[in-house]
Amino acid sequence: LGALVAPPDPVAATAVAGSLGLPRRLVSILEGEGLFNDVTAIVLYHVAIAAAVSGTFSWPSAVGQLVLSGVVAVAIGIALGWLTNKLMGLLGEATLQTGLTLLVPFVSYVLAEELMGSGVLAVLTTALYLAENAADADDVLGRITGQTFWQIVDTLVTGVAFGLIGLELHNVFGTAGGREMQMIGWGAAVVAVVVGVRLLWLLPATWLAKRLHKLRDYDEDIPTTWRETVVMWWSGMRGVASVALALAIPLKTENGDPFPARDEIIFIAFCVIVATLVVQGLTLPWLVKKLGVRADTDAERAVERDLAIRAAKAAKRRLKEIEEVEELPEDLSERLLRGAFDIGARISPDIVDDERRERYSKRADRLKAVQRIQRDMMSAARHEILAARSEPGADPEIVDRVLHHLDVRSLRSS
Repeated sequence: LGALVAPPDPVAATAVAGSLGLPRRLVSILEGEGLFNDVTAIVLYHVAIAAAVSGTFSWPSAVGQLVLSGVVAVAIGIALGWLTNKLMGLLGEATLQTGLTLLVPFVSYVLAEELMGSGVLAVLTTALYLAENAADADDVLGRITGQTFWQIVDTLVTGVAFGLIGLELHNVFGTAGGREMQMIGWGAAVVAVVVGVRLLWLLPATWLAKRLHKLRDYDEDIPTTWRETVVMWWSGMRGVASVALALAIPLKTENGDPFPARDEIIFIAFCVIVATLVVQGLTLPWLVKKLGVRADTDAERAVERDLAIRAAKAAKRRLKEIEEVEELPEDLSERLLRGAFDIGARISPDIVDDERRERYSKRADRLKAVQRIQRDMMSAARHEILAARSEPGADPEIVDRVLHHLDVRSLRSS
């Protein structure tokens, strides 16, 4: 039960945090702790389930299982990430790449589980490897397609998980036998422990992080004030990970007996999920406003400005390299140079002076007008092609191919 209710839900926390304008470092911590706490909790959960199902438990065996599980999972995750990265470069097409990203997590999970490793940790390692070693920086369509696809999958999986636990609760209430109030009391006690332990952990951990931070010479994502620590504490909502672990509890042990206290565990898990999502989720905006925790917009704009300058310089360097091997007309070279500068100015207009900013603003307005007209023209073209689908003798495959070409061109031009 402790492992089951331990991992916070990064999706719920970051969804609320993103709309509140919290400092980016806090959002990063919430996302990161969600990933790694899931892994830790699920590995401990497997050890506990194995002990409950078999009826035996050994500390040396459990520790050895934890270490073996982690080492095997990381090795498989890195190896499969490397192989997937190579395959992504060979496939090229966005549809095939997205399909591969759907298959790889299952392969990583099953392979790790078969070799006594943690499937969840293997999947996480594979994902981190792929994120760190992107095959093609110019694969714009592939990235947009993949992000859209996985946002849909995430929404569907979360909805199905909560629907399934609702069905389980129906069975739990049917077997409660008049103990509903007693089980609610147990749930309230576990909620208090879950919320209290998070605060008791964050206070010394934040203090230690600040002490260590002073010894280092680079920036780290840590809460810098007690107000941010309080917001971190109250952002520990539980969600889909706890739901999935509760649903995965076996029905019977090895000797055929019912799994001990299965109904009670599922009920308590549901109490923790509802209490943290509803109470903490609904009061978090009020708490953030009350404490005055806000993102450092000046620092974020400074980072954005530095990145804009780096992008513009990279474009200029590449233009200079091309001019060394190709003879470009002077007017074209000047136009391309302005375009390289515009790359940075579009990201962060602060990098130019007032006079240039005014000229850039006028040019940007003209460009927006051109893009608006181009969008209208492309829309008319798409409507015409769709109308052609209904004409007698129209080949739908050819129509779809032409429509896809127009869609891709519209996406790239926008």
